[in-house]
Amino acid sequence: MNNSENIKLVLEDGTEFHGKPFGYEGSISGEVVFNTSMTGYPESLTDPSYKGQILTLTYPLIGNYGVPGMEKENDLLRFFESHKVHISALIVSDYSLEYSHWNASQSLSSWLTENKVPGIYGIDTRALTKILREKGTMLGKVVYNNQDVAMYNPDLDHLVAQVSTPKKETYGNGKYRILLIDCGVKYNIIRCLLNRDTTVVRVPHDYDFSHEKYDGLFISNGPGDPKKCDVAIDHLNKAFTDEVPIMGICLGNQLMALAAGADTYKLKYGHRSHNQPVLKVGTKKSYITSQNHGFAIDNNTLSSDWEPYFINLNDNTNEGMKHKTKPFFSTQFHPEASSGPTDTEFLFDDFLAAVKKYKKNH
Repeated sequence: MNNSENIKLVLEDGTEFHGKPFGYEGSISGEVVFNTSMTGYPESLTDPSYKGQILTLTYPLIGNYGVPGMEKENDLLRFFESHKVHISALIVSDYSLEYSHWNASQSLSSWLTENKVPGIYGIDTRALTKILREKGTMLGKVVYNNQDVAMYNPDLDHLVAQVSTPKKETYGNGKYRILLIDCGVKYNIIRCLLNRDTTVVRVPHDYDFSHEKYDGLFISNGPGDPKKCDVAIDHLNKAFTDEVPIMGICLGNQLMALAAGADTYKLKYGHRSHNQPVLKVGTKKSYITSQNHGFAIDNNTLSSDWEPYFINLNDNTNEGMKHKTKPFFSTQFHPEASSGPTDTEFLFDDFLAAVKKYKKNH
């Protein structure tokens, strides 16, 4: 890490922020987004939903607890959400050159270097976030030592195909068989399922599961525009004709909506934080949730068979939907998140209750 070298962030409107480099020495472009969490950068950076994005962390102190080790549990990296860093670049206000934590194995900078992800610090992230809040999510590029690159819009690519597992994989040996459609799944989703006496069969996003035997169907989170996943949407549409319980999270929520004939749209700047309040429709119960998405369901396009399950109390956008008669439901937020509150992990229990009922009757 050579702080004498030149690095800058350039937004699509021409705004420039100059800082100091850490991590990988290189230039990259993508979609510039921000996250308001105070801790959890190892989890955020390995979240496949950030594929193609330049992530700004608004908390001012980053890197002080390093990066945990690569120990595995149930064939999954224990302290991460996937097997690699998925962000394109990292932007922080103040990078801690020294780190200290009982579980740390290396610095954030060395980890980014291993994953070929450039980082910038010394940038006024408050000013940058104000621009993104006013103008919305923007394209941008990190330019290292004047090595310019073209602007890149990740929404134009089928990002799910880049992060989904390439082959069928099985985890656990529980009583209930859950088929997981991997659109960029976070490991903690698999962990939450395994904790509930399941066998999780993880398959690619475009896998034809019509011949599979399972007790429950699960559609994961993932990056990009859900409308790119036309094959998965078609498979889901066919699954809706059955009675097997279905649960979706984040992108899974959007894919279920599209399969049900509803529409989705891109949010101005998305929801990427660990403190989003949501209301369970028809009740006065609100929950604090963790979120990471740039698209949402248009509630007005839901058919008469479906209804909103949760709504966002900040902007009234859709935060989930459920079928009125069949055991199908989904959430836009992440009930598996453990960045702080675990208010909504009970939804996995609800899903497994439906799975147990289905298995008993079939």
